[in-house]
This record gives sequence, C-alpha cells and structure tokens, in this order.
Amino acid sequence: MSTTPAPFTADDYRARMARAAEAAADAGLAGLLIAPGPDLVHLTGYRPTAVTERLTVLVLAAGRDPVLVVPALEAADAEHAVGAPALTLRDWTDAKDPYAATAPLLDAGGRFGVSDNTWALHLLGLQQALPGTSYVALTEALPMLRAVKDAHELERLAAAGAAADATYEEILKVRFSGRRESDVAADLAALLRQFGHSQVDFTVVGSGPNGANPHHEAGERTIEQGDMVVLDFGGLKDGYGSDTSRTVHVGDPTPAEQHIHEVVREAQQAGVDAVKPGAACQEVDRAAREIIEEAGYGDLFIHRTGHGIGVTTHEPPYMIEGEELEMVPGMCFSVEPGIYLPGRFGVRIEDIVTVTEDGGKRLNNTAREMAIVE
Repeated sequence: MSTTPAPFTADDYRARMARAAEAAADAGLAGLLIAPGPDLVHLTGYRPTAVTERLTVLVLAAGRDPVLVVPALEAADAEHAVGAPALTLRDWTDAKDPYAATAPLLDAGGRFGVSDNTWALHLLGLQQALPGTSYVALTEALPMLRAVKDAHELERLAAAGAAADATYEEILKVRFSGRRESDVAADLAALLRQFGHSQVDFTVVGSGPNGANPHHEAGERTIEQGDMVVLDFGGLKDGYGSDTSRTVHVGDPTPAEQHIHEVVREAQQAGVDAVKPGAACQEVDRAAREIIEEAGYGDLFIHRTGHGIGVTTHEPPYMIEGEELEMVPGMCFSVEPGIYLPGRFGVRIEDIVTVTEDGGKRLNNTAREMAIVE
C-alpha cells in the first residue's frame, strides 16, 4: 500500500535556495531571477494560482536573504507557501512599476541567471530599469540546478514510476481492438489517477500509422487487429513526475514487427547500460543509437534518447549527442529510443533511470518484451 511522503519543510526550501545562490556565485553570476514555474516550485514550494503579465520573481544572491517580489493581490497566497518563512516578501500594487520595485534588489552592473520560462516582457522591463545588467538562461548557466535529486525526491520519483507501472499492467487487461485511441487514453488517465497521480500530463496512444509520429496525441482512429500501438503516459504524483512508454500489439505480430521491436528493446538496454557516474550524458544517446544504426534504422530514430524528470516531466539534463554534462548520482532521466516507419507503425520503449554510485537503476520495471493485447 502506498503512503504519502512527508512534505518538504521551510528548512528544506531554505537549504535549496542557499545552495542555488552559492552555485550562482561559483558560476560568476550576481544572482538568480526565478520566475513562476518549476524552478520556483522546487526552490520555494510556491506555485501561483495564475501566471499573468504581473511580475512575480524570486531574487537570490549569495550572502543576501531571498526576496520574492509578488503582486499585492497575490501576496496572501505567497505567504501560505511552505517555503515562505525562508523568504522576504516584497509586494507591489498595480499602480506601481514592478521593475522599479525590483531594481534595488539587483546589482546594477550584474549578470544574472534567469529561469528559462521567464516572460520576455519581464526581462525587457528589468533591462530597461537597469540597462547595465545582463542575463543568461539557467539551463546554460546552472544546468545542475534541479538535475540531482536528494533522497526524498528520489523516493517520490520511485513512487511515481511504480504507479505508472501499475497503470501499464492494468491497461493490458482492457480491449484495444474496435475502440478509439481516445478511449484507451481515457483509461490510462483514469488509471494514473487511481494509482495516486494528482496530475496527468499526457496519454499518448499511437496506433498503426499514428505510432510513427512520436508526439501523436490520442485521436479518433479506431484501433484494429494487427496494429502496433505506442503507449506513452505520465504525470505528477506527490509533486514529482512519471513517464514511461511501451509498445503493444493487437493480435499476433509479424516477424518484421517483432524484429523492429527487439531492436528497440536492445537499444534501450544499451542506453541503460551506458548510465554511470562520470560519463557524459551523450554516451546514453550514443549507446542506444549505435544499436539502431547497426540494424539499418538509424534515419528512423528521429529524437533524443532522453530527458530529465523531476517536478516536471521534461527538464534538463538531456541525453543527446553534444551534451557533455557528466552524469552524477541522483540524476534522473528517461531512456527512450524508438524507430518510426512513416505510414506503417512506430516502436518506443521508455524507462526512467536514476544514476547510482556504480551505474544506473530503473524506476520502471514492467516487461519490455512486446505484449499482445486483444
């Protein structure tokens, strides 16, 4: 029986903000500007009820108290955030200039790291208020900001992965043939919630030729006997993400379909085997891609091998050629190679993997062999 993990505390968030500020200083930055989104949730526990044109920004700098600039009408909500006791709140009213209110908190000639999802409107407003400042995206400046998970975060990610696994085991029991993709997607969403997800982010059901589109959304196509069906689903449980893919077959597959599925399974295994501390993230992509290229399908593997996961289902680091960031124990990311044959079908197999002291550990543990469904 699953249990709800202990909530993060104000001290947890205080420590995260302090580490982030020190990391910024070590990177030669005057500080960090954190807009509403996953970075703000991770650092403070605060998630504004609505993200609008009104400026909300967390200002972090080494040796200074963290300050959260918020619109006055949202100050009460911010005060109730778990991390609020670790913050100084500075509110502004609609009659005031929010950038003028924020400017005294910033080094007039400083270079700041900014959340990747910061609105251009706000960045331009700050630049106008402080023409001497400059900015760099957090993914570039501090790629490790949220990449390494602590024990409590790993516990949540493991529980989310187990819930996704339970969802897959149950979906194998439903009928596919004669039903629409959207019907099976609704089943997946209901099962994710049944097993503890508070948020369902995606339920991809790509049957037959639709499976050749990696980002196909479940549509109104009726699933038929003989279809290969790509299932890719996930969301948030206790604030942390799940994301897994399996490819099933309606009825008996052909030898060619079995062969391609096996190539992807071997590629996925090779990618997982490449996970080890100290190795570059690109080595996971290279290992999986090599198997698919040797089988003659290299031009049909059309996306990166993986992405990070945490308080969102897609975040740094990325398992892709050219990413030389070293893997570190506590990193969590997907390993999800695929082969996509336009007009015919696709195959993808995906697990979330965490880096350990001596390799990698899967957080998804359902069978990777092709399952036959009705």
